[in-house]
Amino acid sequence: MNAVLDAIMSRRSVRAYRSDMVPKDVIDQIVQAGTYAASAMGHQSSIIVAVTDRGLRDRLAELNRTVGGWSAPSDPFYGAPVVLVVLAEKDWKNRVYDGSLVMGNLMLAAHALGVGNCWIHRVKEVFDSPEGRDLLKAWGIEGEYEGIGHCVLGYPDGPLPTAAPRKENFVYFAG
Repeated sequence: MNAVLDAIMSRRSVRAYRSDMVPKDVIDQIVQAGTYAASAMGHQSSIIVAVTDRGLRDRLAELNRTVGGWSAPSDPFYGAPVVLVVLAEKDWKNRVYDGSLVMGNLMLAAHALGVGNCWIHRVKEVFDSPEGRDLLKAWGIEGEYEGIGHCVLGYPDGPLPTAAPRKENFVYFAG
């Protein structure tokens, strides 16, 4: 089977990670794949923030946990050591679509390189908060951005989940 199709069909969300850090050169390849995602009219409204510092990663996890309403010590990032934050220009009408394509590229590239991954929601709420806006400012990110997704990365702590059977009537052919 074609390698791209195989990656698409075999990638699964990982919800348990070992603490081993993903090497920087591997993160760089994953991030680069994200920058090549399709975008409406070639606008490239999305940006990616690669978080590898454990303290900052834990701070993001705590913000996400609070937004989600879970009790401590719950970790919404499942122990993953790396978080790729995808944001897009708030005033761009296709921001969610463009950012979603970035997320898809990140997840497929990670899987192709043997790195577990999962899309974690609540990034919009995290970066709409005063603390989230302060983080963007501290990172030197200017302008108005909306959070699209957290793509957590790490090495799976256990086997990859198997794919659920595809539902009936998923595809219709017309014409």
